[in-house]
Amino acid sequence: MYESIFNKQKQFFQTKDTMSLDVRIKALKQLKDAIRFYEDDLMFAMRADFNKNESDAFLTEIGIVYSEINFHLKNLADWAEPVNVKTPVTHFGSKSTIYKEPYGVTLIISPWNYPFNLAIAPLVGALSAGNTAILKPSEHTPHVSEVITKVIELAFPEKYVASIEGGIETNQQLLSLPFDYIFYTGSSHVGKIVMEAASKNLTPVTLELGGKSPSIVTKDANLKYAAKRIVWGKFMNAGQTCVATDYIYVDNSVKDQLIKHLKHYTHKFYNKEFEQQNYMQIINDDHFERVHNYIQGDIAYGGRSHKSRRMIEPTIIQNADFSHPAMEEEIFGPVLPVLGYDNLEKAMIDIRDLPDPLALYIFTENDKTAQHVIKSIPFGGGAINDTMYHLATPHLPFGGRGNSGMGKYHGRYSFDTFSHSKSILKQTTLFDIPLRYPTYRKFQKLLKYIWK
Repeated sequence: MYESIFNKQKQFFQTKDTMSLDVRIKALKQLKDAIRFYEDDLMFAMRADFNKNESDAFLTEIGIVYSEINFHLKNLADWAEPVNVKTPVTHFGSKSTIYKEPYGVTLIISPWNYPFNLAIAPLVGALSAGNTAILKPSEHTPHVSEVITKVIELAFPEKYVASIEGGIETNQQLLSLPFDYIFYTGSSHVGKIVMEAASKNLTPVTLELGGKSPSIVTKDANLKYAAKRIVWGKFMNAGQTCVATDYIYVDNSVKDQLIKHLKHYTHKFYNKEFEQQNYMQIINDDHFERVHNYIQGDIAYGGRSHKSRRMIEPTIIQNADFSHPAMEEEIFGPVLPVLGYDNLEKAMIDIRDLPDPLALYIFTENDKTAQHVIKSIPFGGGAINDTMYHLATPHLPFGGRGNSGMGKYHGRYSFDTFSHSKSILKQTTLFDIPLRYPTYRKFQKLLKYIWK
């Protein structure tokens, strides 16, 4: 069913039109214009799908995409230039150059939690690098997916970029096609399925997954700022953010003080929204039940819900441990367990015993402690004395490792992800060095001297 679209894009890519810098710049501008045209529709769609308000919709979805497009438009000409690199003395007379070339027809499968941002941001990289793209938006946010399709149809012919809506069967049909690159954002479970399907055609992949991302709070941390920034990052988007703090691991000597601040800022930021039933919804009934089941134990704040509205109050669970149900998997909802530790080294061992998280946040006033934690625990990326802000800069690569994913994107790293680095050595014909030929035995001592 979708093979005809794939073939159209394959044929169009082979014309080499997408490799033109002018065509790429024009494509990015067309995308931006189409988003502007449907901006109000996008905001309405996000409200319809999971009650996302206009301010959050612009800040975390639309505005960040505009910023990404602008960054690519500003820097694309430099990124696309061939790069000359050093050549060793053993290659005297030759020059080494790296060329960036697009992969071809790409597939982008996006999730529901940031349905516009996480669909279009990778597309910006694909277009910037000179590829064509088939976009598969999430079926769990049907209103947003419908508008995404309208944006794509307004901006591009099907042979260049296409948006295909549908459920699991659609994903399966698309994954059976021999794409040149696949970019997937979502759960680790589905990520394994995507990677298995890609392996049949030896298709390279980027997998942006998730995991249990901790916030470590030491006894010398600024507890007020730690609480304020953790609460903001955790309960934004109803906790449905892959890099949100999944749990707090705090020094027991300051745990009670931290919880006091957590309660204060949770109430300040989100109580009114929840009371007025204006808080963001959990995406569907199954996820509502899953997250709601985590609300047990010593509840320090929250715990209420509106089932008919799929709305869960931001909830803080104190005195939790690794046996708590909320610690069994990524929560992906507005429930925040707080665990205490007596020894930071032991706490780091506990974290390393879990699968590699996508993000880690360390709150401390001691830079040596921060550096020790960063260097001792494997994770995708993170921040010192903050949460989530690292993913909003185009100058830092965003991506996971191990169970939290592979590959990276944002800014220049999106361009590089969707580009193949073609290495070329240009040899001189003015002379010829005999060391490489079967007579090299004569020069064995010289070679040993050079290479040692």
